[in-house]
Amino acid sequence: MLLAELEIFHSRTNAPTRRVALGYTYLPLQNGSGNGAVLLAGIIARFIPDIDEDFYDDYKKLLYQLQRGERISQPRLRHRFQEDKIGLARTVHQLQEFEGKYRFIFELNEAAAEQNILAAAYSISQFAYRERPAVVNLMHKAVKWRGEVGTDFISYLLSRHDKFVADLGHESSESWALKVLGISITNPDDDEVKKQFRKLLRSTHPDTGSDDVKVDVARRIQDLTEARRILLR
Repeated sequence: MLLAELEIFHSRTNAPTRRVALGYTYLPLQNGSGNGAVLLAGIIARFIPDIDEDFYDDYKKLLYQLQRGERISQPRLRHRFQEDKIGLARTVHQLQEFEGKYRFIFELNEAAAEQNILAAAYSISQFAYRERPAVVNLMHKAVKWRGEVGTDFISYLLSRHDKFVADLGHESSESWALKVLGISITNPDDDEVKKQFRKLLRSTHPDTGSDDVKVDVARRIQDLTEARRILLR
């Protein structure tokens, strides 16, 4: 089943100019689905190891500029972004569900690594401003990933709190963690985090109640533990 799709138009390897444009995009974030953000992050994780490391800082800066809706100077990563698709080659990347699991389908042809990750970045403009912080948060995590873009990447990307992707009211994983632990101050010290974690953990009893209650409690403990890890790192 198709979960998300990004169509990219780009100049060919032997073309005198380097261009990239967006085609059809299916990047859902509504109704509890963060599949669009997951696909964009997957594209970044798959192709960013192949770019020149000198481009990394400019790429991360570009993500922030697109999140804020700033005017983007051209070219970026030696490629110019445009709307015209005439004469450009086509590449399509997808996120699918197969037997209950995520599966990335990357089309590997003439598209350069820079063209793929630039298309993922420029897709940020497809989202409302309130949605962008959560999307860009995942994209920055993807920049750091090294390894196969599969099940382990998904686990790393969502960090056991995939509700964060769907709950787009959170600007970062830190804001999610603060809410989980019930901490109102922005920058709590380690002692405050540990104190609140212990307090909430003591109020959670995994060995009592029905099976449904036990499942909810187990998830609550996972969230508390992950929130503590985020704020203490």
